[in-house]
Formats: sequence, structure tokens, C-alpha cells
Amino acid sequence: MTSVNIFDLFDKVETFGRIDKTCICKRFVEFSLVVLKKPITRADSMERFDVKRGIVKDVTANGGLTALAGKFFENVNKTGENAFDGSHDIMTLLNGHYNETGALILDVTNVPPNFDDPEAMKLAMDSRKRFTQFLDEATGYNSKQRGDKAKEWAKKASKAKLAIKAARHFMEMSSNVSDEDVATAESLIEEIEAALAENNNTRAASRGKKLGKLF
Repeated sequence: MTSVNIFDLFDKVETFGRIDKTCICKRFVEFSLVVLKKPITRADSMERFDVKRGIVKDVTANGGLTALAGKFFENVNKTGENAFDGSHDIMTLLNGHYNETGALILDVTNVPPNFDDPEAMKLAMDSRKRFTQFLDEATGYNSKQRGDKAKEWAKKASKAKLAIKAARHFMEMSSNVSDEDVATAESLIEEIEAALAENNNTRAASRGKKLGKLF
């Protein structure tokens, strides 16, 4: 299911200057709910954010991710070491943790505010600000840096998938590929696909590079 990041929407409309931002947001939400018939959520599934080296250690030393989340969100519960769930205003679900590789994993569900109510809009903008500040501290990166890191992460997956496609094409077209090389390639492809399924794009890209050198 395709979704709309309402916080990104607020970021975009801030660039319109004197144009009625509330009207823009309202029309966009109406289009999403009425025409697309899709909910306003932060993502289709959990989002992954790169975390600067040393941040996890610092956050852990200061009470963990739950304590950090408690600085910004109203309802926060500890669900494990450096793991929490909760809610805050339009964010009806907040679920986050640092994974085994040190990345921040978040699952956030948003509901649209009442765009005809100035106070509701004020609270929604405050929620957006709180969420951004939380990400800044939890990752050690600002919004632009997080965007750049996300692009790098996506490129790793793309390169790994291209390596699989190229290898399969070569094996289909070439008549002099040894059985040993085919077996090695298939083994690497399995590893790449497993890494992608686990959202481990770094390993997938590494194995993809090795696959590319095979032929």
C-alpha cells in the first residue's frame, strides 16, 4: 500500500511562503483520502535510519532509546533494551529500536489533523518538530544527512539486484560457463537475496560485487 509522509508534506509546504499552507495540506489530504483512498501514514513498513558512530553508545549511557523518546513524545513505554513504543498527538503509533547493526528502526502511523482547526494544526506541526528533533538525536544526523544516507542505502540494494540480473543474463547467453562457476554464482545469488530480505543492503552489495567479478 502506497502511503504519504505527512511530516514531509509539512516540510514541503513551508517553502511556499505566503501561500496558505493549511489550505495546501488540507487539499492534499482530501486527495489522498477521497481519490486515492489511502491512509496518511509515515510508511508502508518499518523505516531504517543510519546512525552515526558512537550515538548508540551515548544514548544507551543516558538511559537508552526509551528515555530519549520520552523527551519528545507524551506516551512512551519501554519494550526492550533500546526499544520503545508509544504515541503522541497525530502519531497514533510509535515503535522504535536500534537493531543489531546499529541502525534505527521506526514504525510510525500518523492520522491527519483537523485542518479547519488552527489549534489542531499547531499541535500537528509541533508533533512534526518533535519527531524531527528525536531523529536528529537518535541518529546523530540532520534531515539532509539522513536523506543522503537513505539514498546510499537504496543504491546498495539496487547494485546488488543489478549484479544478480547481469549474472543470470550472462549465464543464459554464454555457452562456456563452467558448472563450478554456475554453482558459485547461484550460491552468491542466494546470499544476496537473503541479505536483501533481511534489509542488510551492505552485505548484499558486497556479495553482489563478488558476483560481478565472477564473470
